Amino acid sequence: MSAPRKPTTKTPTRSTRIGPLLGLGLLVIAGASAAFFWWGRGPAYTLEPNGEQNVLLVTIDTLRGDALSSYGGPAKTPHLDALAAHGARFTFAHAHAVVTLVSHTSILTGQLPYEHGMRDNSGYRVKDGTATLATRLKSRGFSTGAFVGGFPLTKRFGLTPGFDVYDDQMPEMKGDATFSMPERRADEVVSRAVAWIGQQPGKFFSWVHVFDAHSPYRPPGAFATDYSAQPYYGEVAWIDSTLQPLFDRLATLPRATTVIVTADHGESLGEHGEATHGMFAYESTLHVPLIIATVQPNHTASRGVVINAPARHVDIAPTVLDAIGAPADSTMAGSSLRELIRSGSGPDRPSYFESMTYNLVRGWAPLRGVLVAKDKYIDLPVPELYDLGTDAKELQNLATSKADRTGVLFATLKTFNLAPPNRPMRESADAAANLRSLGYISGSAPARDRYTEADDPKNLASLDRDMHSATEFSQSGRPQEAIALLKKVIGLRPDTADAYMSLSYLYWQLGQVGDAISTLESGIKAGAPDRDIRIRLGIYLSESHTNAQAAITVLEGLPDSDVEALNGLGIAYLEAKRYADAKRTFIKLLALDPTNGLAFQNLSAIALHAYEDGGKRNTALLSESEDYLRKALTADPTLAGAYTAFGVTMSYMNRKTDAIDAWKRAVEIDPTDTDTLYNLWLELAKAGRRDDAVRYGQQFLANTPPNAQPQERAEIARYISGR
Repeated sequence: MSAPRKPTTKTPTRSTRIGPLLGLGLLVIAGASAAFFWWGRGPAYTLEPNGEQNVLLVTIDTLRGDALSSYGGPAKTPHLDALAAHGARFTFAHAHAVVTLVSHTSILTGQLPYEHGMRDNSGYRVKDGTATLATRLKSRGFSTGAFVGGFPLTKRFGLTPGFDVYDDQMPEMKGDATFSMPERRADEVVSRAVAWIGQQPGKFFSWVHVFDAHSPYRPPGAFATDYSAQPYYGEVAWIDSTLQPLFDRLATLPRATTVIVTADHGESLGEHGEATHGMFAYESTLHVPLIIATVQPNHTASRGVVINAPARHVDIAPTVLDAIGAPADSTMAGSSLRELIRSGSGPDRPSYFESMTYNLVRGWAPLRGVLVAKDKYIDLPVPELYDLGTDAKELQNLATSKADRTGVLFATLKTFNLAPPNRPMRESADAAANLRSLGYISGSAPARDRYTEADDPKNLASLDRDMHSATEFSQSGRPQEAIALLKKVIGLRPDTADAYMSLSYLYWQLGQVGDAISTLESGIKAGAPDRDIRIRLGIYLSESHTNAQAAITVLEGLPDSDVEALNGLGIAYLEAKRYADAKRTFIKLLALDPTNGLAFQNLSAIALHAYEDGGKRNTALLSESEDYLRKALTADPTLAGAYTAFGVTMSYMNRKTDAIDAWKRAVEIDPTDTDTLYNLWLELAKAGRRDDAVRYGQQFLANTPPNAQPQERAEIARYISGR
């Protein structure tokens, strides 16, 4: 019988989502839900400067501007409504982007997307030295803590500077982000934030981000029953209920707290032919709620005000600075809302917006636009103009009939920076030449001088619906139907990078390794935006033991600030037995993302490989492996591969019981992991525990395709039959 098998090295192999990743949320000031602090009808709410108050920012991912009951929506949201009833509720607030990371960066910096440089959720990292609310308030004596619920805002994306605590513990990305994305429930995020707040002796700035309203919509418990016909709104109602402990805690604090609540973007829910978000920038995804309130213990509650004047994400950071008495910063694109709250009216605030994901990922026309008062202009090959005052649903395009007004708004849009977005990566000349030697072209979808109506997202929405249908087929166990749809999309639009990503992932899951690799190679050769494709190709070339050197060539040219690229490159180095390079690469990754469980797991794999290659003499390497694996499981207790590797390490250390226990835990998490099932069968058979060995052996056979691993299948079948 053979030696135990190590887990395959892993990476968070993300493809750019069909719909943008979630983001944004709510800035919350203090204890709005504690009813006894809201007794009485005091004066109209104003936001008064106070350098000693706390600041709470709550961002609710994917929250439509019309979802809360205080905004007339179908979700019952009593706790957010109570906050609005004693603060300022803005009815015409807008994001500048429709994806999570971009919007949150604008909220925290007060800058527009082209100023801070973040244009999508994938392939970007906030530039070192970027000033955010965290860095600014930290320098003014605030304790700072962030508690995030969704993968797009984890440490790897660079929003951590200035935060004393950046709590983003959640499962690592495993598989294809088109099909699933790690998150943690709002109640868990809030409980961690409440615990941290309770430990702060002085003033604090806390950012709480909840992700539950993002698709798929699966509200828990009674919320699923009560909103069975509208599960999205069930998620919103659930989120509101989880915020109650946070607001209650604020009401018990000795100092005031200013709370700002908003969303990074909304959700289309099928409007304009878009299922979720990220493609268009209609009001269903661009219009967001914005609530600002102050919780002041032992003070008569103020009377809420409703502000119908425009407000923008870039106004949030200046408003916070104004609220704590800090000087205004001219580098911010926005301005404080404090005077607007006091007076109820103010000058117009023209608002730039964009949606770049499908330009960067699929080569479609970039979407930019501007809001001026109630007029909204969307600059696409087929331009759009809407009067939101009379046409809130944007059903009547006035761009042709009101050509003069269209021209005025286009001129306004041109006062913003309309240069093509910076690409997610840049290639050195040497790296590009190395790729060409393999028959690949390099670079993301190039910016073009001109886009035609054929590139307009409105004319390509059916392809997006096909991509969503492919996701649904995959999730419901119908891979062949998903494959057919993805091939159709590629045939119609060969530059659709995420179609290649999803198709290759399906092939990989089906054990069709050659098809998975050739699909990715086809995407690169077709000129599809290739950052994610290259990372996935490098990983598959390595993990399939096909060509480690080719994998290194594919990955080495990617930026060393890209966490996923580094993980893929480390795997390739490991496969090529370049252990020092692999270890250096994973350590560099952990400098960017210190709680990346997969990186710790892969460092363990280096130690185990080195132990085996050295004739199993250097037992210090086993202790090193064990240490890395304990760190991996602390960072992410759901890493089945880490339990598998832990079992291998324990087996080599002759701690057989610990090995079996670890492998059992691994297959509890992932019952289809055939490597671990083989290890369990092998060790149990050696120990003479036949009944357990047969059970796990049968599970191995049930999860292994008939044409895969024939030697192992035959070996286990003989054992089970008693031959």
